[in-house]
Amino acid sequence: QVQLVESGGGLVQTGGSLRLSCAASGIIFRLRTMGWYRQAPGKERDLVASVTRIGSTDYTDSVKGRFIISRDSAKNTVYLQMNSLKPEDTAVYYCNIVPLDWGASAYWGQGTQVSVSS
Repeated sequence: QVQLVESGGGLVQTGGSLRLSCAASGIIFRLRTMGWYRQAPGKERDLVASVTRIGSTDYTDSVKGRFIISRDSAKNTVYLQMNSLKPEDTAVYYCNIVPLDWGASAYWGQGTQVSVSS
């Protein structure tokens, strides 16, 4: 069964930290670059960080220096360590393959809500 399950979100104050987890079921996720996406109310879902099979990472400018993405291949799990959180980081966070292809729409999980208070 192909499935992504996100967890770890919550409510924090500005400057706080959270660690998100994405438990993946299915061989495809072991073979592909994985990423964390986020969607704020009224906005599109955007990629914020990605990690390749061999651990190379990339970040959108707004989170560089604050977020760290990693993956544990043995556990088929992807993590997002979020530090120095800002109110503009408030969103629902999802994981999925990168880039999104024709099959990716079927992989979206329920996401995990991150709320940062000022």
